[in-house]
Amino acid sequence: MPEEIPPLTGRLRTAAIAGVALVIVVGIVLRFWTRSALWLDEALTVNIARLPLHEIPNALKHDGAPPLYYYLLHFWMKLFGQSNLAVRSLSGIIGVITLPVAYLCGKRFGGPSVGWVLVALLASAPFAVFYATESRMYALVILLTGCGYLALERAVVAPNKGNLAAVAVVAAALLYTQYWSLYLVAVVGIWLVANIVRANNVAGTRAKPWPALIALAVGALLFVPWVPTFLYQSKHTGTPWAAPPNFSAVINAVTGFTDNQASNPNAVTEQGRLLAVVYFALMALALFGVARSERIVELDLHTRPRARGAVFVVVGTLFLAIGGGILTASAFSSRYAAVVFLPLLMVVALGTATLLSPRLRTGLLAVALVAGLAASVQNITTQRTQAPKVAAVINAHAQPGDVIAFCPDQLGPDVYRVVDHPGRYYMRTFPRNIAPQIVDWVDYSTAVHHGHPGVFATSLVAHAGPTHRIWLVWQPGYQLYQTKCEELAIDLLHAPGIAGGHNWVVNSGTRYYEPMNLTEYAPTPR
Repeated sequence: MPEEIPPLTGRLRTAAIAGVALVIVVGIVLRFWTRSALWLDEALTVNIARLPLHEIPNALKHDGAPPLYYYLLHFWMKLFGQSNLAVRSLSGIIGVITLPVAYLCGKRFGGPSVGWVLVALLASAPFAVFYATESRMYALVILLTGCGYLALERAVVAPNKGNLAAVAVVAAALLYTQYWSLYLVAVVGIWLVANIVRANNVAGTRAKPWPALIALAVGALLFVPWVPTFLYQSKHTGTPWAAPPNFSAVINAVTGFTDNQASNPNAVTEQGRLLAVVYFALMALALFGVARSERIVELDLHTRPRARGAVFVVVGTLFLAIGGGILTASAFSSRYAAVVFLPLLMVVALGTATLLSPRLRTGLLAVALVAGLAASVQNITTQRTQAPKVAAVINAHAQPGDVIAFCPDQLGPDVYRVVDHPGRYYMRTFPRNIAPQIVDWVDYSTAVHHGHPGVFATSLVAHAGPTHRIWLVWQPGYQLYQTKCEELAIDLLHAPGIAGGHNWVVNSGTRYYEPMNLTEYAPTPR
């Protein structure tokens, strides 16, 4: 058992217990409290998960994600319905379950006090709170990485059948949940190989990691049935909606953990910056810090053994993933780094053990918790999509048979979800001229390149005829599209048979993560 943080005593201990309890309660409440409608990724996830089970793999082949979360959500919706609260509550429940798992991870990693610090940090973390309120797989990824750490640590110390089976199952579950888990599994495998070499070279070493390495390999083999789909997705889907990363994304991944995920990416909040500074400081203390007294912490550049493995996994996974993204021209988003979020937070929690001063340790933790909760609370009112405002106009003014078009198609799924009786309208998306429930990411850049706004506009006008209006939901500035959506809006305005256009909704990029415009085109009176 690792050495414990010097315990708190007296009033400071009482205040710390009350504070941690309050943070946990608030964090649990925040995991079920957001007012925003479902944005693109969430609505698209729900639309795929609601399909019959046998259709989900093919739908995912055109989407680019692995299947585990979609199957879980499918059965969850069978039980609890498809309301916003229902579909998001799966992630909320997973987020709550992760808290006791985090305590066990922290306890194994640095003792009971580190366990409680980790729980408090996780309960208040903006990244964890946000993805507990989103119908996506990232909360599940965080839970599985915690389970994976516990399974692996036990398998190394006691390589019995149960512990080894747990490693294999969790590794496979991670691979079937998010593809960045491939990088995590690879780096963990490298770390195990390094420890096997070390164990062979050091006499008297008790831990023999090779059974755990075999179990990890078995978990990877369980992923083989999905490999053909994965290879197809890798070749044809990718992430065409953003530019590839550079290695500064390693830092951006950590800072991305500290703020509201749906906020304007160019407007990092003050509390987010403060939390990022605390994270980096405590990680440095965990890796290099040697406490000599309450006032003196020395730096050991050889690094501290307890943090060395976790930091290697975190940093190694990020560098490997971002290097892979550069080679394959895949985009980067901080949410992909969910595979290292809990290990990173474990290192942050361990950093508090370096501070022997109870007041300094408690004060620094309080700063982190307050900053985290402040950023997390913003999630209640943050609007991820402008779709409800667009749908409100359509619901109030559109008539059965009217044409509703989307440019780009990425605006379709969340608007479709909130339009009343969408079957009454003819709905089509640019560039593929298909229904809006699903975005087909296969060879997406090619589809956008070959999409012609004028041809699409002509087809919309022909379908609307002389009696129906066209409602265009559109937004400029999307990757690959250049000015095609603006051209579509202009082509419709000047199309034969169109009397003119009226802008009902103007995009608000400062208020919405996913803004959009709504323009109505009326037919020429006869």
